[in-house]
Amino acid sequence: MQAAQTRLDASAHNVANAQTEGFHRQEVVQQEQAEGGTSTSITRAAAPQSALETDLVEQLEAKNSFLANLAVFRTSNKMLGALFDEKA
Repeated sequence: MQAAQTRLDASAHNVANAQTEGFHRQEVVQQEQAEGGTSTSITRAAAPQSALETDLVEQLEAKNSFLANLAVFRTSNKMLGALFDEKA
C-alpha cells in the first residue's frame, strides 16, 4: 500500500506542476524485494515534459492497487475470524 501511495503522490505532484515551465516529472521506480514486498524510489525525468495521460494511468493503477490490497486484508480478517470461531 505504501508503494501505491508513493505512485499516487508522484502522479498528483506531476499533475499539479504540469504547467510549470521547466518542470521535470517525477517517476516512480518499483522493485521487488527478495524477502517479499516491494521498494519504491522517486526519480526525476531527464527532460522537462508533461505527460498527463501517463499520470492519469498511474493514479488509476494506484487506486486499483489499494483496492487489491484491501481485498487481501479483508479476506485475511475473515479467515482469522473463522479460525477463532472454530477454536472457540
